[in-house]
Amino acid sequence: MPRSWISRLCLGGGLLFGLAGAAWAEGPAHGIAMHGAPKYAAGFQAFEYVNPEAPKGGVLRWAVTGSFDSFNPFIVRGRPAPGAGAADVFESLMARAQDEPFSLYGLIAETIETPPDRSWVEFKLRPEARWHDGTAITAADIVFSWETLRTHGRPNHRAYYGRVTKAEAPDPRTVRFSFAPLPEGGYDRELPLILGLMPVLPAAWWRGRDFEATILEPPLGSGPYRIAALQAGRSVEYRRLPDYWGRDLPVRRGTGNADVVRYDFYRDDGVALEAFKAGNADLRRELDPTRWATGYDFPAAREGRVRQEALVHGRPEPMRGFIFNTRRWPFQDRRVRQALGLAFDFAWINRSLYHGAFKRSASYYPNSELAATGLPGPEETALLEPFRAELPPELFTRPPALPETDGSGPAGLRANLLTAQGLLREAGWRVVDGALVDAGDRAFAFEILLSSPTEEKIALEFARALTRLGIVARVRTVDSAQFQGRLDAFDFDIVLHQWLSTLSPGNEQAIFFGSAAAELTGGRNYAGVRSTAVDALANSLGQAPDRAALVARVRALDRVLIWGHYTVPLFYLGEDRVASWCWMHRPAAVPVYGFLPDVWWLGACR
Repeated sequence: MPRSWISRLCLGGGLLFGLAGAAWAEGPAHGIAMHGAPKYAAGFQAFEYVNPEAPKGGVLRWAVTGSFDSFNPFIVRGRPAPGAGAADVFESLMARAQDEPFSLYGLIAETIETPPDRSWVEFKLRPEARWHDGTAITAADIVFSWETLRTHGRPNHRAYYGRVTKAEAPDPRTVRFSFAPLPEGGYDRELPLILGLMPVLPAAWWRGRDFEATILEPPLGSGPYRIAALQAGRSVEYRRLPDYWGRDLPVRRGTGNADVVRYDFYRDDGVALEAFKAGNADLRRELDPTRWATGYDFPAAREGRVRQEALVHGRPEPMRGFIFNTRRWPFQDRRVRQALGLAFDFAWINRSLYHGAFKRSASYYPNSELAATGLPGPEETALLEPFRAELPPELFTRPPALPETDGSGPAGLRANLLTAQGLLREAGWRVVDGALVDAGDRAFAFEILLSSPTEEKIALEFARALTRLGIVARVRTVDSAQFQGRLDAFDFDIVLHQWLSTLSPGNEQAIFFGSAAAELTGGRNYAGVRSTAVDALANSLGQAPDRAALVARVRALDRVLIWGHYTVPLFYLGEDRVASWCWMHRPAAVPVYGFLPDVWWLGACR
């Protein structure tokens, strides 16, 4: 990261940094926000989006697809069971509020303390915090968790926790983490919050076990649920502990209302839907607009015993798309990637396959204020200027925009395909006997990797359009375990997958797009992005002194990614579509992050 660039950022944000620090009192506190002060004051009773009087009881059943082979969700190896990674089993020091961009409140930790420069963070543990076997959670467990995840955890854990220079436990209820200054000066303001969200593991239970091995022995947790039963390949069940130590905490009131949460496995999503319609599942998140429009016409729905709700939210939607593996030929050339994107006819696919339900994802942070729009403003231009030589000139002169068609089908795609042919010729490709070949006469052919049969129709439409350019795209769908293994090893040409960001993007963006993560097995830089501009912008997010500065930096990063043509972006809804039986109830308020099944409860039909 250029030192002069960071210096300008720090000087330009110096006054704002001081104001941000002044907005937060020093000393131990009940919560922390990424910028400014948290929404909920000390002594709050519950989050506004829960029903603190929600009754407890019943069995919440989910119909899911796929499989699992492990209860350890913190390693690359294996396919974790659904629900195994939830905070309802493995807790963290603090809990995240779902109606704020990024604020945390005490869970295992009673208080958090960090100085204005955020060079260290100290947590004071609650004396009542307990593991499921009744033993106390201690500072030694926190240090053990940090050491274990830093050494053996997933790549994101290793990256985050590797930035801690010292972990100290001066007494059984206190733990302090100290951070190294950044090379360009100052400290990463996000690290105290990242440590607050670190999964806490019981040192006594894990010692003597191989943390990097998959396990089906239920590990010891501390949350309101424990793993109670499993049938390999068929179901897994979590049971609520009536004497859970944290049941009266403000961050827990109105959550975890079912006595039992059960996941039943089905071979595909169509069968899972039939299980829901038969009353064998209680809640269903519907992602397929066609099914939403036509698949819920059955007696219970017509009688009002099953309802469909579109819950509008304000979080960034996933950036989902056909992701190019730029580690592989022929996707290293940006012109080639751009040309393939021109062959995707969103308007026609949306109209003919999805009842026009979707909006096009023109950003890596769609459905949020973080999305880059129009021409870059003064703040973004100042951030991008040091990298002008490596960036496409049009980034500075044209608003980010995706190819458009009139939705009429093949005829409406013709103009885009002509533009694509010109880009491919510039990149050294030519058509010979109907096939596109390069200077070495290698045919342009590749595989599109999918994880679900429901994705095949859109991939096949994309492949059909590519044949008009002389390109052969084979579509292959694999089971969930094989898909995850190939994804972790970057063993694909193009994969239909996604990145998921919050309203407060931070260090995870370097895991998604940073050069250091491009060859990290199990990492999330699926596209293999290697860009000085991306590295600098992604690494700067944790230093943003306030919300306005963060938004400007994310928008600048968004522009670089969009103009890099690393994906063929797909689309999003901007709402959570949920079907539920009449005995399922929810609070009236929907938080900015959307659908939260943990705050629903079971009761009589109304």
